[in-house]
Amino acid sequence: MPRSATGYAQVWGDGGAVPDNGPVLEMTREEFEELVAEALDRIPPELTRLMDNVAVFVEDEPPADDPDLLGLYEGTPLTERGEWYAGVLPDRITIYRGPTLRMCETREDVIAETEITVVHEIAHHFGIDDERLHALGYG
Repeated sequence: MPRSATGYAQVWGDGGAVPDNGPVLEMTREEFEELVAEALDRIPPELTRLMDNVAVFVEDEPPADDPDLLGLYEGTPLTERGEWYAGVLPDRITIYRGPTLRMCETREDVIAETEITVVHEIAHHFGIDDERLHALGYG
């Protein structure tokens, strides 16, 4: 099967029309990673000092079973850690570039959505659930 420059398999149909999903905003992985870094830099220092054993990653696409996922927190929230919490791998926050670019129309939209997603996932690290985040406007 032919591969594109990104390494993804290209699947060629049998002449059927490709659906038009409208224009997708173009942004390199490096540009998007920089936006995530800038969003992290805007987190107040008093909060970042409290973050413990967490790493942030950028991936191009989310798992196939949730293609619209913008971000994902995997780990044990600070509020659930006890004396048993030692020697574990860092919590993982992943921000997904593809769905963010597909849902945004402008670079400014990407900046705003990336910041919301970063704050949302960091909030999970602090033990804040989706219901509360939606109420605060970070849903």
